Amino acid sequence: MCGIVGILGRAPVADQIVDSLKRLEYRGYDSAGVATLEGDRLARRRAEGKLKNLEARLKAEPLAGHTGIGHTRWATHGKPTENNAHPHATDRVAVVHNGIIENFRELREALQKKGTVFKTETDTEIVLHLVDDLLGRGFKPVDAVKATLSQLRGAFALGFIFAGDNDLMIGARNGPPLAVGYGEGEMYLGSDAIALGPFTDTISYLEDGDWVVLTRNGAVIYDKNNAIVHRDAIKHTAATSLVDKANYRHFMAKEIHEQPEVVGHTLARYVDMATERVALPVKLPFDFKDIQRISITACGTASYAGYIAKYWFERLSRLPVELDVASEFRYREAPLRKGDLAIFISQSGETADTLATLRYAKEQKQHVVAVVNVPTSTIARESDAVMPTLAGPEIGVASTKAFTCQLAVLACLAIAAGRARGVLSEEDERKLRNLQISHGGIPPSASAPRSPDHWVRWARIERHSRSGPPRS
Repeated sequence: MCGIVGILGRAPVADQIVDSLKRLEYRGYDSAGVATLEGDRLARRRAEGKLKNLEARLKAEPLAGHTGIGHTRWATHGKPTENNAHPHATDRVAVVHNGIIENFRELREALQKKGTVFKTETDTEIVLHLVDDLLGRGFKPVDAVKATLSQLRGAFALGFIFAGDNDLMIGARNGPPLAVGYGEGEMYLGSDAIALGPFTDTISYLEDGDWVVLTRNGAVIYDKNNAIVHRDAIKHTAATSLVDKANYRHFMAKEIHEQPEVVGHTLARYVDMATERVALPVKLPFDFKDIQRISITACGTASYAGYIAKYWFERLSRLPVELDVASEFRYREAPLRKGDLAIFISQSGETADTLATLRYAKEQKQHVVAVVNVPTSTIARESDAVMPTLAGPEIGVASTKAFTCQLAVLACLAIAAGRARGVLSEEDERKLRNLQISHGGIPPSASAPRSPDHWVRWARIERHSRSGPPRS
């Protein structure tokens, strides 16, 4: 997923935007760019490849504007060239975009019939010219963006700035996450809290369909029906955390070695050490005795955690489990029994396919539980109950510590289900708890990281216990 950063500042913002984009490098990208307001006109600097190339460009051709947007792009439409890099701009407006505009072909054809000349191979340029066309016809920036959003289909996060308006930035979200950051006489727009960490720890997350008008005095948020809405401003501890590699060569090595500590933190949240019992951090809005079937849905590495959890739930609670990769499940409209349980696993809590499946499950009147690493994420906010993992920011593309923390949470949830359904006795739970702690990375000072194979071995718990729970 690409990265977006926007700043309404009190000093030149180009270098700040680049520093913030560095925090989003873990998302992957092949080009980058910055646009600022230089007086009343828009100016851009873009470069192929890594951010160091953009930094070199800015050193040779600096930007002094106090209002700006920046972007790291992962090419989908068009080659990873400077010409296709964001921000895209005309003399009147500049835009950055994450996601895909699904109806870009028909919109492009309509604009070309009106004489619009396209200069890139991207779907994003459609958004640019739709807004620019309306501005040329006398629309105010806010009205031009509002009218444009109603024409777009697809998944997108957007950021706009406008020539001649140094105190205005507009953002919009339909799918990919977008956050608003609050400062003192400054305002920010970013793909996530990590991007805004250098500037603020006070953040509001836009919901799907929201769009926001930013000035240095604050933000006005509108929903998909263009009604003004309130979105809570929260203090986000991850926003101010320093994301670096410490003494490791790369983030993945660092995160592998963080596993004992973060799994320990997670288990400490779910296990009462005094009573040797699983103690879930939230009260579930259902009784496991009433559940007849569990569906687990996730993507990528999170789905691997789901496969192991399927074993645990069926073994420990005698509940049948269906597991689906979200990108497949969301299109097959599977029959789901009202009142059963749907579990959704996601590191970011923003996985688009998983979120779409969650909404389908809610339409089918399922109980929805989320296992996520970001408790303020969209998946968390739309779930009936949230089981947080405490992995901290995971920068490496290949999931390590988030995966093992997901397993720790799912194991506790399976044990809780077994106790609630009378499948596990108190003695069974105590033995499982002791086994879990001894294999799960507590105490936090344990030195050796746990591998996925280690947890698969733990999954076969009956081989480790002489008097395991009954099979029927």
